[in-house]
Amino acid sequence: MKKSILLACAMIASTTSFASEHEHAHWGYTGDGAPENWASLTGDNFACTGKNQSPINLTGFIESELAPIVFHYQAGGNEIVNNGHTVQVNYQKGSYIEIDGKQFNLLQFHFHAPSENHINGEAYPLEGHLVHADKDGNLAVIAVMFKEGYENKGLAAAWKQIPMHEGDKHAFSASVDALDILPENKDYYRFNGSLTTPPCSEGVRWFVMKEAVTASKAQIEAFKATMHGANNRPLQDVNSRVILK
Repeated sequence: MKKSILLACAMIASTTSFASEHEHAHWGYTGDGAPENWASLTGDNFACTGKNQSPINLTGFIESELAPIVFHYQAGGNEIVNNGHTVQVNYQKGSYIEIDGKQFNLLQFHFHAPSENHINGEAYPLEGHLVHADKDGNLAVIAVMFKEGYENKGLAAAWKQIPMHEGDKHAFSASVDALDILPENKDYYRFNGSLTTPPCSEGVRWFVMKEAVTASKAQIEAFKATMHGANNRPLQDVNSRVILK
């Protein structure tokens, strides 16, 4: 296999099932497995000290003619999993986005509370990450911020069977549509970054929706109750990267 495909397999394993080698390293968000110690838990996490890490505070934008993301989503969320680090909706094949002349297939979406990325210094109570991969294993993440307000249609569908305990998994009786958690306006900010969980692999395209969506207080609290604490990685240095808008 090509080196890029091998790397991508490791990255996707981390974002979808958190491969057993990383589980054995006992990474988390507090104590000895906290983010500041991720790089020392296993040699596989060497990238956690890299120069292009996520999340970041999005500010100091560079004006750019960003091409629209073309969405080809269908209702394909078929199961919801609590893996101890997040609650994740796994997606059937067939949904994808087009950007940079490539097709990136939607693999899953998951959540962090509070938000990992900030926008102009502002944090949000909840952030969703929609994880995609192209045919060569290159990753693209669409991030959407949730502010407290009206109930979110997409979350309502997923949270009907929200798994409350680590290791719980539930199949949906009706497929969930990822479009229901995205804003109507799909304008975005863009930067190059990494996975926000071990192994922190870099080379990830990040597209952060400019427009936040709402979630009810009850929906936000329901997610937080499953995690028993915050599951957000602290902000990382932007270094020499540019953030486009």
